[in-house]
Amino acid sequence: MSILLIHTGGTIGMDRTEDGFAPRIGVVEDEVQRLLDARRVTTPVEICRLDPLIDSAQATPRDWTRVARTIFEARDDFDSFVVTHGTDTLAYTAGALCLSLPGLRKAVIVTGSMLPLTVEGNDGQKNLFDALSVAREAPPGIQVQFAGHLLHGARIRKSHSHAFDAFRDVPSAEPPVVAAKTPGLISLRKQNVGMLSVTPGPSADLVGFAAENCDGLVLRCFGSGTAPDTPELRAALARAYQKQVPVVAVSQCPEGGMRLGTYAAGKVMRDTGVVDGRDMSPEMAFAKMQFSLTQFTDFEARRAYLAASQCGEMTT
Repeated sequence: MSILLIHTGGTIGMDRTEDGFAPRIGVVEDEVQRLLDARRVTTPVEICRLDPLIDSAQATPRDWTRVARTIFEARDDFDSFVVTHGTDTLAYTAGALCLSLPGLRKAVIVTGSMLPLTVEGNDGQKNLFDALSVAREAPPGIQVQFAGHLLHGARIRKSHSHAFDAFRDVPSAEPPVVAAKTPGLISLRKQNVGMLSVTPGPSADLVGFAAENCDGLVLRCFGSGTAPDTPELRAALARAYQKQVPVVAVSQCPEGGMRLGTYAAGKVMRDTGVVDGRDMSPEMAFAKMQFSLTQFTDFEARRAYLAASQCGEMTT
């Protein structure tokens, strides 16, 4: 059995510089070698460094595809995969990998740390060891190993900005991989996706601008699916529908999700064709919108894809 570790950058592989922490080549490699030399990890590990290493705040959908393509092309050469990644956008990348690799028959474990391996008392050593250990026995699909927890890759979100136990997920019986008869790779094309949060007295001009200029829109609503039903917001959402710009609504609440139709205050979205994102996270909704726009040209096909659970990312 062998593991391919794909190192993308992020805090786990950083060192101090005059400008603050920045990625440094060799940090993750040295820790993996230490684990192998001490025989704490006995499975052979090969490292693939995706240069240039990045702070995950700089990650783009193009980087999601870089990681997915690396896994897909090496799928017959390794038994499992570990991806080291920065925590700021780790939830986006994990969700995107779930959608990028339909029919995946190998385990992919994404991990990172809140403090670099070069800092005393860091959490990177434990997270990396745990990820390499669980990769040997985890079922197929994308999961996140962090702070002693194995989390569903399509259901996670970063819930704390600096605590070691920084991620939470919503349990799902559906595996974190798109079902398919044979393994495949979906490479994203560049899409202009906007994400807007509803506020009291919202700026309808902002939604209107997004309707005119975005390919797709994620709308973060109040509670279980409400928004101010103003003529301006109604007109902006109606314009998005008229232009065949798909809009998916998710809740601003970190837990519980939403369901359009619970309250009359959600009628504006029901009347204008907004897709109910239920308990999908905003991070996953953003990634899923990218994939819907890439895979389909038909407006209704895009909406149907957004409304259906693909890999356990929403409760059906």
